[in-house]
This record gives sequence, structure tokens and C-alpha cells, in this order.
Amino acid sequence: MANSLSQSTPVAQTGPAGPKPRKAFSRRNIFLYGTLIIIAIYYTIPLYVMIVTSLKGMAEIRLGNIFSPPIEITFQPWIKAWSQACTGLTCNGLSHGFWNSVKIVIPSVCASIVIASVNGYALANWRFRGANFLFTILIFGAFIPHQVMLYPLVILLREIGLYGSLPGLILVHTIFGMPILTLLFRNYFSSLPEELFKAARVDGAGFWGIYFQIMLPMSLPIFVVAMILQVTGIWNDFLFGVVYTKPNIWPMTVQLNNIVNSLQGVKEYNVNMAATVLTGLVPLVIYFISGKLFVRGIAAGAVKG
Repeated sequence: MANSLSQSTPVAQTGPAGPKPRKAFSRRNIFLYGTLIIIAIYYTIPLYVMIVTSLKGMAEIRLGNIFSPPIEITFQPWIKAWSQACTGLTCNGLSHGFWNSVKIVIPSVCASIVIASVNGYALANWRFRGANFLFTILIFGAFIPHQVMLYPLVILLREIGLYGSLPGLILVHTIFGMPILTLLFRNYFSSLPEELFKAARVDGAGFWGIYFQIMLPMSLPIFVVAMILQVTGIWNDFLFGVVYTKPNIWPMTVQLNNIVNSLQGVKEYNVNMAATVLTGLVPLVIYFISGKLFVRGIAAGAVKG
């Protein structure tokens, strides 16, 4: 009896279980990480050159080695770029343009994101007659070159009394950000479980109740994506800034162009590099702070078309 029980009882297997571990230095990993390192170096070198050049004096820059670290670090180029460089008829540096850009970015980003989120929510969850046609027009608008609309918008802003003012430029950025943001929000809201929307409807929640109590708390990643796209696009914009504003309200990018492309006096490369880094600092900081949420939002917003 004991022999039969011992024969019927399976013997426990010894040794490791689970999938076979992959080699750390396999051919696939070497190719993958090697490619990523090369790409990272390719995009990091220009930033490195700008920073080290901005910390050198002109005498050291004239030696010609742009990749060498500064022998004697100086922050005078940064001070001059911020508060003393000539950006036109005035020599107040980039500080005035920085605050102009802040005044442009904040209302433009807030207005475009709020309107586009409501548009995307309505197109995803509240089907109405002509919704598909409206969505097609919005998608078409996302791919119209900005240069095509320059002159018509000049006439429009002139007729409504907003040409050459900050509110006029804010209106332009809000309108041009609407199509792509509406597409992102619509796709994101379509990817959320439809059962939540139906359950809220059964409980008696209306349009705004579902939007504020259900959709918004679940939409942080896509709001971060929209914020990054809008802040980067508006902050780095040069074309609209130079066309629709005047010298006293030029954004930072227009002032940077005037500093770098100035034809008078000595070409101060350290000041130019410091001004370039200062101008691009805001989008860089936002990307570093919210990078993970940006990837999550992009992935979620691309689930459904």
C-alpha cells in the first residue's frame, strides 16, 4: 500500500522555474542601447556647446575649441543677455520679452485647453447631428500651413481692433491650437470605459456633471500632454509674434532673433548662446518635470481614432 502511494505521488521538480533569463549583453540589447546612446549624444552635444560657450569670455572663444570646458567660468554673458543686450531700439535684454511671453502663454494655454477638452468630450460621448463633419473640419484645420492664414488674420484682427496687441496674439494662438488638442482629447475620452458614462447617465448626471465629476479626474495625463504641446508651441513661436505684435510687446523669441542676427558691433557668441539657452529654458523645465505623464497621455490619446 505504501509502495503504491509513493509511486502515485509526483516528485517535486528541483531547479529554477520560469522563463529563461536574457543575456545582459545580447546582440539585441547592444544594438538597442547603442542606438539610443548615439541619438542621445547627437541631441545633447548642441546643448553642451551652447552652455560651455555661454560660460566663456570672448578671448577664450577666439581660441577656436568649442568643445573644451571653460578655463575661467564667467556669468557676465548671462547677465548681459538677460538685462543689457540690445533687442532693437532698446537695450534691456530678454527680461522684457520673457514677461511678454508669459502674458501670452498663460491665457492662450488655459483657453485653448479648456475649450478643446470640452469639444473632445462632446465629440466622444455626446453624439449630435453633424458631429463627424465638424470633427473632419477640425482635423483638416490641424494640417493647414500657418503661412496661408497670415494675411487674412491680419485683416480680421485689424477689423476687430486687436491687431498689434497681446489679446490679438492670444486669440490667434488659441484658435490654432484648437484642432490638434480637440483630436487628442476626443481620442482620450473615447478610450475611457463607456460603462462609466452610461452609469452616470442612468444616475441622472448631465453634460457638465459627467465632465467635471468623472471625465476630468481621469484626464490628468492628456491635460499634461496638451499643456506641454501648447506651452512649447506658443513659447517657441516666432512667426505669429513678429507679425501680430509691436516692438514693445514682442515675445522672447523675436527679441532673441534680434540679438543673434544683429549686424552692429562685435559678434558676442557667448551672449548669443546664453540668450538662446534662456529662451529655451521654460519648455525644457516643463518636459523634465512632466515627462512620464506626457508619454502616458500620448499613448492613451492615440488608442482610438
